[in-house]
Amino acid sequence: MPEYGYFLSCEEFGPAELVEQARMAEQAGFRALWISDHYHPWNDAQGQSPFVWSVLGALSEAVSLPVETAVTCPTVRTHPAVIAQAAATTAVMTEGRFRLGVGSGEALNEHILGHVWPPASVRLEMLEESIQIMRRLFTGEEVSHHGTHYTVENARLYTVPDQPVPIDISGFGPAATALAARVGDGYITMMPQESMVEQFRKGGGGAKLVSGGTKVCYGTDRDEAVRTVHRLWANQFLPGELAQVLPSPSHFEQAQTLVTEDMVRDKAVCGDDVDEHVAALSAFAEAGFDRVYVNQIGPDQRGFFDFYRTKVLPQLARD
Repeated sequence: MPEYGYFLSCEEFGPAELVEQARMAEQAGFRALWISDHYHPWNDAQGQSPFVWSVLGALSEAVSLPVETAVTCPTVRTHPAVIAQAAATTAVMTEGRFRLGVGSGEALNEHILGHVWPPASVRLEMLEESIQIMRRLFTGEEVSHHGTHYTVENARLYTVPDQPVPIDISGFGPAATALAARVGDGYITMMPQESMVEQFRKGGGGAKLVSGGTKVCYGTDRDEAVRTVHRLWANQFLPGELAQVLPSPSHFEQAQTLVTEDMVRDKAVCGDDVDEHVAALSAFAEAGFDRVYVNQIGPDQRGFFDFYRTKVLPQLARD
């Protein structure tokens, strides 16, 4: 049976709210935390984007749960040597309860310094080289590196955890999943697709950690929950590579006009039907996931945690 965790959304909530949600998650019986790492929200309605490393410092004092970024892009906006220092410090502060989730990123967050946004194949090359650099730095030894995409000279991390920070790789297609299988300490994806889990495990991932996440909107009025999802997170229903290539929240707002409330009603878990929530999370278990993270969309966080503590998590424990 998978462990179930809570997914903290830096796009929708400020630092204090995220820390309070983490406390409520632990009290409700969730066993782990994910936290997103963004420079921008997907749209202005979401309205937030705190610096994740500051929030992680607060979380290290507020809760005892394991926590992971889902996901950090260590390639364009921030050099991998800097991400390595941030991750190592976070692992020390959490006493080894931190995993670094990484991915090839989105233009939404990464193009802000004016660099060219590379094609997916190049972004995966950059990601692999960045992982090599970070793993060398996690040893605490001095590192110099002159590679295809990055240069590091005489860099050494003096504050490092007892064990290297595990690095899990996000993948939504065959190429990224193959990279995760080959070099990752685990695999992250957002759809309960058994075929992708099988590719990861057969491609070299073996029994390594496979984690997935989903978003729901608990509420006693299903129609209102649908409207909340449509207002805040219509972007998650956009097809193809739009999420990776659109450069600003305003572009996502333009694109998500194509998403209707009926599309949300058909595709999103909205309302207070226990069976519907259980089925959404159970789909990940059936596909072979080890951890499943759920995020509540909208302001009724306390209602969500009460609902999951009393009705959903107990049902999942019995399945």
